[in-house]
Amino acid sequence: MTAVQFGVLGPLAVTTDAGEPVVVPGAKVRALLADLLVNRNQVVSADRLVDDLWGDAAPVNPTGALQVRVSQLRKALNDAEPGARELVESRPPGYLLRVDALDAVRFDELARSTDVERLTEALALWRGDAYADVADAEFVRAEVSRLTEQRLAVQERLAEARLARGEHDLLVADLAELVARHPLREGLRAVQLRALYAAGRQSEALDSYAELRDRLAEELGLDPGPELVALHRRILEQDAGLSAPPKAATIRTGLPPPLDELVGRAEALAELRTLPPRQRLVTLVGPGGVGKTRLATETARAQSFPDGVQLVELAPLPAGDVRVAEQVLGALGIHEASGTSLSPVDRVVTALRHRQLLLVLDNCEHVVESVAALVARLLRDAPEVRVLATSREPLGLTGELLWEVPPLSLPEEADLDAVRGSAAARLFAARAAAQQRGFRLDERTAPAVAQLCRRLDGLPLALELAATRVRALGVRGVVDRLDDRFQLLTTAQRDVPPRQRTLTAVIGWSWDLLEEPDRRVLARLAVFPDGCPPEAAEEVCRTDLDALARLVDRSLVVLDDSGASPRYRLLESVAAFCLERLGDADEVHARHAAYYTRLAETADAGLRGADQQRWLALLDVELANLRSALVHGGGLRLAVALCWYWFLRGRLTEARRALSVSGDPEQEARAASWRVGFALLQGEAVASDVVRAAVAAAPDGHAAWFAANAVIEHSDLALASELLPTAVGDPWIEAAVLSSLAHIAHANGDQATLEATATRSARLFADIGDRWGRLRATEWVGGLADMRGEHERAIALHREGLRWAEELELWPQVCAELSWLAWLAVQTRDYAQGRELAERAYDLAAEQGSPGARVFAEMSLGLAARRDGKLDLAVTHLTHLADLGRSEDSPALYLPMVLVELGYAVEQGGDPDAALALHIEAFEVAVAMAAPRDAVNPLEGMAAAVRSPEVAARLLGAAAAARLAAQSPAAPAERDEIDRVTERLRAELGSERFEALLAEGTKLSPSEARAQL
Repeated sequence: MTAVQFGVLGPLAVTTDAGEPVVVPGAKVRALLADLLVNRNQVVSADRLVDDLWGDAAPVNPTGALQVRVSQLRKALNDAEPGARELVESRPPGYLLRVDALDAVRFDELARSTDVERLTEALALWRGDAYADVADAEFVRAEVSRLTEQRLAVQERLAEARLARGEHDLLVADLAELVARHPLREGLRAVQLRALYAAGRQSEALDSYAELRDRLAEELGLDPGPELVALHRRILEQDAGLSAPPKAATIRTGLPPPLDELVGRAEALAELRTLPPRQRLVTLVGPGGVGKTRLATETARAQSFPDGVQLVELAPLPAGDVRVAEQVLGALGIHEASGTSLSPVDRVVTALRHRQLLLVLDNCEHVVESVAALVARLLRDAPEVRVLATSREPLGLTGELLWEVPPLSLPEEADLDAVRGSAAARLFAARAAAQQRGFRLDERTAPAVAQLCRRLDGLPLALELAATRVRALGVRGVVDRLDDRFQLLTTAQRDVPPRQRTLTAVIGWSWDLLEEPDRRVLARLAVFPDGCPPEAAEEVCRTDLDALARLVDRSLVVLDDSGASPRYRLLESVAAFCLERLGDADEVHARHAAYYTRLAETADAGLRGADQQRWLALLDVELANLRSALVHGGGLRLAVALCWYWFLRGRLTEARRALSVSGDPEQEARAASWRVGFALLQGEAVASDVVRAAVAAAPDGHAAWFAANAVIEHSDLALASELLPTAVGDPWIEAAVLSSLAHIAHANGDQATLEATATRSARLFADIGDRWGRLRATEWVGGLADMRGEHERAIALHREGLRWAEELELWPQVCAELSWLAWLAVQTRDYAQGRELAERAYDLAAEQGSPGARVFAEMSLGLAARRDGKLDLAVTHLTHLADLGRSEDSPALYLPMVLVELGYAVEQGGDPDAALALHIEAFEVAVAMAAPRDAVNPLEGMAAAVRSPEVAARLLGAAAAARLAAQSPAAPAERDEIDRVTERLRAELGSERFEALLAEGTKLSPSEARAQL
């Protein structure tokens, strides 16, 4: 059968199977088609058709006139699609239209669903009112009413489904216009009330109910229905069942809140919302100012991925910058940890390999090569990640779906109805009304608005800039002002990039309206790559708040008040325009660098005090400006000032890159210890004499401590002890040194020193107010409690540490605290909890690319698996860790413990000889490390594996004596191992003989006991 598509959900539309439109000539022919479509696949009598088409004004020969219209319809169909004339059949007593593809039928099918995507698809079929060009005809009224009611029902069901999905904020905006058009529809009003309440707008919900109640009374003499009354009562009572889901239960999203309504993009949004679940890579392409970013964020806001949505703004990066992966890591909150050797791209892939999320990469065109390389890796190695990109050019990757963002639809005519139907006109009218309360789109303004929209090409940014001038010039004045400017740019000058031929004119026109002093201020603001606070704008731009307010009023500068403090921002295209006109660029960049260098130096001190979290947040916000200042005059002085911030945020590679520049002798001396410390933290080998020289030359005790403390990560405890500052007058440095000494004491099993140093460090950091310092010191206080068997206290301390680490967003330290809690859960026999915590720590450590935290987490996984009887899993984890620990230049501090646990697993698996060899290796490593506490567990392990019960009993006695001497009682889980071996030996030797041999063992030193084998 010949395929022709018919559309009635809007003006009548006919298209061929290839999508080509079919022109149906004449109002009567179109009315005939509408009548046959209403009664599709059914015979309609000729008399009825004549009556429907002409009514009382029938022609002299009505049958002949009808036949002419039928012939015209058949010809129009057949001209477009050969054979389509056969769709209109002559059957007594009239005619029948065979219809296989009708948008109303597809709508009926989709409308029966309760799925958000299918309901959205159903509504996307509508192009306007049903049968719009014949809607007044009597023969379509019943069908129009049915379809209209069905459309409203679908809109209500979709709103209900979206509300259940947690989209209350977006839904409130979408429902406002719908409720305004149908103010008495109670079902629709109920959804709006619930959405308003869930969005935290209770007063607006109550106002909406009151407005409905008053209208019902005035217009119909009725009261709201019982369901709506009950809902109103629940709102007044603040029923918890109406609230939005708690944060812990919602999907994480990294999208900014919408600041105004998205106008004119309903159909585009409906289509785009369906793409991310089906397409791995979707790129929105189009000219600057067309609205790619807003459309992408609203598309992303409607998604429901298990791991949420994350927006990555690439605009702050310079053109050609290769740090796209680092920008993604920053947006994801993934910080670089000590010892990592992965590239930023590898760290992104590692973090997202098993995640199910939507990554929105915004403004890719100036770093397209780096973006394409990163996305290609993600498409290959992270199969559950979806990417939604915005760019002025494609990424050029296999599987990329390009979605060109068109300008907003333009008015075809200048009459009011046509202008109101234009998305461009609606956007302009909405923005103009926001600037001038008295502005209305009416018969008087419609012709000028239509002309303005057409001449601005429907570009949203151009329309919004134009709307800011209505208050001063009126719409006609705005249109008159456009003449010369757009005449120039339509000549297609070869020295103007195509993407700027319209948008540059809009911005240039706004620029021309400014007084010269305001132009200078606007141009200087462009040196801030990611906005700035008012005080920075005043100093760097040498201006005052009045001038800034004028630029905000003209919408050339955006006042962003969504954060902790207000910031001035330029639209991306406006900033590019202004940079080309910045006449005193060197001087402005110098002032910018000087301002941010002073800020960083002030923050450096603040990061070590009670305002640490506030300073961290401030530097996070100013990161793009700090990076710009580094390359425009900040140099090594600024790099040194930022070192502690970079360390806290885990940005080790960025720190080393910034420190690689040269400076004067004083700056070089200050930078030397930081360079050495960051190299050590990244796992590089640095010669001892180089470390000593850097520490000795450091004029700053903070940097000297930093380098000495980093030596501990390489297990060279003696060198670290030698280099730590001793004569210090700074309480912070004293507290930091004490925390390092506590770390060393914990590794050595020296409880007395550990207690003295950790508790004093914690007390000093508490007095200073440094929460990072308290977190670090508390970790070793908790380690001491674990040593002493005070497990409940240790758990409480590490839970507090976990809370602090999460609040400060120190994710590698979060891994460590989770691993501590997993370790303690295992030691207290809560193996399920231990495994759950260890898995969380391991996943986070893998995501962060933190080798140290990953080792600690995997160790807890191995311990939990072994104690829970999962020997194969335990052997896998513990063998990997043992190989890793053996491969280091100096034995890893964790190696003895891992070898003991591996020995137990092998012994329980039926190979006592192999187990004994592992326990002996663990003992010898502990002795070589001068760690007597770590030599106790290998003795107990040897007792479990050795074949001679007499030797085993003596080994247990020696281990008990060593524990007593070290004040290190066995944890409950360790006690289980001792009891298991003790029970076996009592059965083999008898109680009396066992006790005698045990007593003999207590008189042996650990080395003498080892010699029994």
